[in-house]
Amino acid sequence: MTALMDATVEQLGALGAVTEMLVEVDRTIGSLLAARDGLLALGSRIAVEAAGQVEEATADGVDLAARAVAAEFGAALRVSDRTVQRRMLDAEVMVSRFPRVWRAQGAGLISAAYARVIVDAGQHLDDPAARDAYAAQLVAFAQTESPNRVGRMARRVADRLQPRSFDARHADARKERRVWMKNRADGMAELSVFGPAALVRGAFERVTAMAKAALADSSSGSSSRSSRDASSRDERTLGQARCDVALDLLLTGAPAGHDTAEGALGAIRATVSITVPVMSLIGVSTVPAELDGCVPIDIRTARLLAGTAVGWDRVLTHPITGALLAVDRYRPSVAVRRHLTARDQRCRFPTCGYSARDCDIDHTRDHAAGGATDTDNLGELCRRHHSLKHRTPWHVEHLGDGVFAWTSPTGQTYVDKPPVQNSTTVTEDDTPPPF
Repeated sequence: MTALMDATVEQLGALGAVTEMLVEVDRTIGSLLAARDGLLALGSRIAVEAAGQVEEATADGVDLAARAVAAEFGAALRVSDRTVQRRMLDAEVMVSRFPRVWRAQGAGLISAAYARVIVDAGQHLDDPAARDAYAAQLVAFAQTESPNRVGRMARRVADRLQPRSFDARHADARKERRVWMKNRADGMAELSVFGPAALVRGAFERVTAMAKAALADSSSGSSSRSSRDASSRDERTLGQARCDVALDLLLTGAPAGHDTAEGALGAIRATVSITVPVMSLIGVSTVPAELDGCVPIDIRTARLLAGTAVGWDRVLTHPITGALLAVDRYRPSVAVRRHLTARDQRCRFPTCGYSARDCDIDHTRDHAAGGATDTDNLGELCRRHHSLKHRTPWHVEHLGDGVFAWTSPTGQTYVDKPPVQNSTTVTEDDTPPPF
């Protein structure tokens, strides 16, 4: 008999009570998430109404109003306003197009996971009556099944109620194809691709076949090696080999199907920004290097990149506080741009993590109004927040030393300080490293 079967009546009773509490807590969480969606959807409606008050309302004006509201929410929640705006859009879809699903979640009948799969599968149903019939059937089904089973049923029901052909819907879905990256711990990152299933599956199968062939070649070659060569055998798993092959193809393969007549795409090479303390570079310190000012990478990789780089910016920091003092380079370049990239590292709107390399250099006080073109009046802003500053009621002030104060349309102020530099600080008692 198992240990659980040997449990006492009291223990089984306690387990039952905990199970009931867990179910109730899960219902409460679902209800609270539904309430949050209602507030986010209300924010979307406020943005639309505010944009509609303009004499000639445009889609661009509605988007800017939504950005301003999302920035207000995001700054208050200390969350990226891009994330908030996506949540606002998802919430508006739920509340406006699938109110029956939203109310069911609010009442604790289904969780957020169920609501998400129901809405995702039925989002292309344009007829309100069809959507309501679809929602009614799936909400009832969801109360007795798991989310993955609900997802399969939802797709079947949606297909039956969908008057548009699959080809037409696929053509619309193809417009959403994209690639995105997410930083992970320990110097790792995740690259995701969303595209046509046939192409993505074909690419995956090709990478898998290449990885298997590489491993098989290693295994067959190792059989003729002597025992002293056993350490050179390929010990990678299939997943590891698949990852290595995919990155090889992405970094070195030519875009034959999309290149220009002049081969411009094939000439593009991967560009990254590495910050590595000089003490770590020479082996005295163990402070890790950083990729694009936010992701730590191992020193061995940093040294390899340093050895092949055609040039490096030298970032000088205060030996005690670590504050940025200056940026220079042996080869001539635009000193102010280098300084801003090294100081800001990312977009200077609170919560935004866009790399400075992908940002615009913005005059805090407009150049046309007498603003100076120097580091005390410049900052890196991504295109989204550059537009937010100039075309919405959001206002920014440069307080000096790279510190920015943003004021929201409701009068809330959020201070954004430059990121701490990836450097080693010392005190007067520290022994100088040997050279």
